[in-house]
Amino acid sequence: MNKTSWTIFIILTFGILTLLVVFSGNSRTDVSNVNVNTIQKATSQNGKIADHVFGKVDSKVTLIEYGDYQCPPCANAYPIVKSISKKYIGQLQFVFRNFPITDAHPNAKAAAGSAEAAGLQGKFWEMHDRIYETQTDWSELAITERGKFFENLATELKIDLKKFNTDLSTSAIGKKIDYDSAIGKKVGVEGTPTFFLNGVKLTSDKYSSEAKFIETINSELKKAGIALPR
Repeated sequence: MNKTSWTIFIILTFGILTLLVVFSGNSRTDVSNVNVNTIQKATSQNGKIADHVFGKVDSKVTLIEYGDYQCPPCANAYPIVKSISKKYIGQLQFVFRNFPITDAHPNAKAAAGSAEAAGLQGKFWEMHDRIYETQTDWSELAITERGKFFENLATELKIDLKKFNTDLSTSAIGKKIDYDSAIGKKVGVEGTPTFFLNGVKLTSDKYSSEAKFIETINSELKKAGIALPR
């Protein structure tokens, strides 16, 4: 490589690295002033997509899950969480926040995007459930195949496909996923699923079974003076 070629190589390399730094900086979401234990309202930071809440809105007891749709332990926890959130629908508010670990799960962010796109048509929880229930069917699919799979789920749920695909192409859903991940990192989430009950991170023994999870939630409800479901 002569001197001229070497100079050009250095300039190009520096330029690429500079762009990577710029784009990396732009992708960061500043959540330093965010109270992560409260229900997140729709803002420009999260693409104007608020937290998804299942159960008793404004309850004194809040269960938050940071989850990855392609994560097998999350899929294993899903039926327990669903059963509990339904059991305590009049006492507890349950929030799911996206925490796709894309290094290990390349389809996780696409799945999260599909749930959020469904949410823009009022069917977040329906899509959330179907994505977990079918995890083994789409987990290893290629990019083009996974898109079609999620479209089929949307069709099954009677979601407007044209709007669904349009919403997926906007920046709003990406912002929502990045925002959820950023607040997860802020509170020390490293793996999924991670649960917080009224701002306290639960150790795995607290949700290792449905009985243990119920025991943990009952204790918190009693502290808040909320009557247990019959």
